[in-house]
Amino acid sequence: MTAPVERSVNHLARNQLGVPGVVFLVLAAVAPLTAAVVVAALAIALGNGGGVVMAFVIVAVTLLLFAVGYAQMSKDLVNASGFYAFIVKGLGRTAGLVAGFVATMGYNFFVAGAIGTAGFFTSLVLEQTTGLSVHWYIAGVVIMAIAFLLARGGIDLSAVVLGIALVLEVLILLTFSVSVLVQTGFSLEVFSPDVVFGGSLGIGLLLAATAFLGFEATSLFSEEAKDPHRTIPRATYTAIVVVGLIHAVTVWAIVSAVGVADAQQTALDSLAGGDLVLVLVEQYLGPFMLVAVLILLVVSLLAAQLAFHNVAARYLFSLGRAGILPAALARTRTGGVPQNALIANAGFATIVAGIFAVTGLDAITTLVPIMIGFGTLCILVLQTAAALAVVVHFRRRRDPRWVRTFLAPALGCLGLLGICTMAIANFAVLAGSDAWYVMILPWLLVLAVVAGLVHGAYLRARRPEVYARLESDLERFDPDEQDLAPADPHRASTAIR
Repeated sequence: MTAPVERSVNHLARNQLGVPGVVFLVLAAVAPLTAAVVVAALAIALGNGGGVVMAFVIVAVTLLLFAVGYAQMSKDLVNASGFYAFIVKGLGRTAGLVAGFVATMGYNFFVAGAIGTAGFFTSLVLEQTTGLSVHWYIAGVVIMAIAFLLARGGIDLSAVVLGIALVLEVLILLTFSVSVLVQTGFSLEVFSPDVVFGGSLGIGLLLAATAFLGFEATSLFSEEAKDPHRTIPRATYTAIVVVGLIHAVTVWAIVSAVGVADAQQTALDSLAGGDLVLVLVEQYLGPFMLVAVLILLVVSLLAAQLAFHNVAARYLFSLGRAGILPAALARTRTGGVPQNALIANAGFATIVAGIFAVTGLDAITTLVPIMIGFGTLCILVLQTAAALAVVVHFRRRRDPRWVRTFLAPALGCLGLLGICTMAIANFAVLAGSDAWYVMILPWLLVLAVVAGLVHGAYLRARRPEVYARLESDLERFDPDEQDLAPADPHRASTAIR
């Protein structure tokens, strides 16, 4: 009678997601429509103007090179720890501990900031479509609550909801792009070296990279995937290719619609209102479709919130299971949902956003740049460290597959290192604010490194069993044990290893 309860203590539900499900979860975090409305406009304005199309292509190629090694390593790691697990295997337990702190901090900050983004745009859309005035915090908390309830319903439910949202977003972007192609045509001038290297290609690459945030979450869902050794690599490649195509085609359509030569200035003139894409949608698709886009923008923000909420919870769950954070975070409800971790993330995000709301601070100028700007930096740093870990892991094993386990991932690592360096050097652009309290945030990464080193030394000396668990908890589990009968509680608790 007690076996099912024992099984649900620290295991996520297995065999829930195929390749489409994992891809939907990842692409929803990318939020194509939100990226087009917000990120693409910023990249055109502050980056290399019409040449930003190539910036998106370059970032996609860089990530695909990294994904070659990432996919190989994901076959050896079936775990809910994502990049934390990769870094433990490649760079050691203490480095993994630092990565766990950075990941947990980054994703939890990101979800808190997303309440501000979702709340601001939802209240704006409500006012424009219905005339109803709703405070951004109330709207943001409602979005957070919906995301929590969907996440609590199970990862399979999240995948279905996110799949529907993603299809609608892609359809509207595809419709807009086809309309521009038919009415105006796509300009090949975007590939001209003068255009590509005009303006600031570095800023263009940095902002383009932020539009891919979320692709790294594929391995986080490996415990819940069907045949994870095949599903996760395929989902990773698919996610990067699809995201790259959606972004590149959409940006190409935007630039072609306003004219390559005028793209940067037009985008700069539209920054204050943030309406470059919305104006173009109304121009090419009409006012009815503009309303549809506004509604889908809210859906896109909900989808992104749900996706990052799931990701943040799984990092909390993994660190709780490893004994770094309170063990209560590793407890799951019946069905394998990490409910306590979801509650912790939702509670943190709601309280943090509430502090900004109660003190009367504006969401877009304070909460969003602080939380999302820093969260984005954390994720970029995490990606770079994971890329290095992949290279080191396979070199240590002297893997003979030189191209797949060294050359391609090493090139991807160098590309990510360049993007990460630009993110730190241009943090004001990344965060959208140069306020002093925003500019000091990167120093929290230094604090995370120090905390990881100190805590790692403490665990190694005083709690060796926990220190050992940092790695033992990440070992490949036997696929034959996925459907393990729960009659033996001890076996059930170790089936994942």
